[in-house]
Amino acid sequence: MTDNAEVDLGGYCREMAEAAREAAEGLAQVRGEQKDGWLRRSAALLREQTPAILAANEKDVQAAGDFGLTDAQIDRLRLTPARVEGIAAALEEIAMLRDPVGEVMESAVRPNGLEIAKVRVPLGVVFFIYESRPNVTADAAAICVKSGNAVILRGGKEAAHSSRALVDRLVQAAEEHGIPGKAIQLVGTTDRAAVGHFLALADYIDVAIPRGGEGLIRRVSAEAKMPVIKHFAGNCHVYLDRAADPDLAETLTVNSKCQRMGVCNACESLLVHREIAPRLLPRLAQALQQAGIEIRGDQATCQLLENIQAATDEDYYAEYLGPVISVRVVDSLDQAIRWINQYGSHHTDAIVTTDLAAARQFTKRVDSSAVMVNASTRFNDGGEFGLGAEIGISTDRFHARGPCGLKELTSYKYVVYGDGQIRS
Repeated sequence: MTDNAEVDLGGYCREMAEAAREAAEGLAQVRGEQKDGWLRRSAALLREQTPAILAANEKDVQAAGDFGLTDAQIDRLRLTPARVEGIAAALEEIAMLRDPVGEVMESAVRPNGLEIAKVRVPLGVVFFIYESRPNVTADAAAICVKSGNAVILRGGKEAAHSSRALVDRLVQAAEEHGIPGKAIQLVGTTDRAAVGHFLALADYIDVAIPRGGEGLIRRVSAEAKMPVIKHFAGNCHVYLDRAADPDLAETLTVNSKCQRMGVCNACESLLVHREIAPRLLPRLAQALQQAGIEIRGDQATCQLLENIQAATDEDYYAEYLGPVISVRVVDSLDQAIRWINQYGSHHTDAIVTTDLAAARQFTKRVDSSAVMVNASTRFNDGGEFGLGAEIGISTDRFHARGPCGLKELTSYKYVVYGDGQIRS
């Protein structure tokens, strides 16, 4: 479909969803070795056809200015031979992961002889709406199909040519390995109304996963008739406890904030215990400012540091995704925990301390998808957790929380074997 085609948009979306449902049923017949063979063949096709993929990507890069993309966004959009190789290698890494489908999670034999097994099964059909990064197209398709799910991909218009080039190779490899081609579908229209049509098709689509700006995620959450796996923001905290090692505090704060700023697991807020603030904050400020970070602090911070901006309440809620950090001096571990639970986004929060009791309190009481002790917030990532590629990091409690990899794209059912038992 193209935006100029005179077709019914609702009918087009329904046709895609119906095909995805049929493909999901077909995936139930596909063995794990077929899926792994598909991933390896897909990687080989990407390598073999890198020039064609780069040519498609160049069309997107040339049009980026028309969409108002920043230099950083254009860089995320651009593919190079090395980046195509990285996408291919990621597919091969997913092929090496254990297939979750069919895993017996629990089993028992009842006194009457019934054998009851709790077995992992796919969610079904995934509608994935995402940003303009070409590698996300391949990653999402890979982990959805590997976990037995059909996927409908709705990428940004900025990467339309790149995504099509990748999906065409994935579909080719799928059909070669006995996997339904319609298990991987790319929405062929940039009409925003299509998203609304898909979100209404709960009879065919089992879960929607938005990955992008807060506006997109709120729209999907409001309109979807099916469950949504999401996170709204990544306002991540680092708390420097009264028992923090100064060297470790500096290293982890700088890494959490500066290693890569425009991502959801970068530190946006720094909390410092009042007892150590006078000797530690000037040192941290120097390190952060040398990295080009603007500091916005509370009254206590402003008294300890020169040439910084006073923070507002909005700053403490903010996900900057750039060279700004909010700082707050706190009186206690308890205040730090309450502050994080109020102002944070339940994504990733870290404590730096040599006090094991304080660390345990922090991990028990901070309500986030990942809680770090003496480690950078940047580790809340599917690859770093050993999950392989992820489809996103969920801050929900249901159905999944944290990095969503293969297992997070499955549910379960009970399979019961008997030999004629009846209930009396």
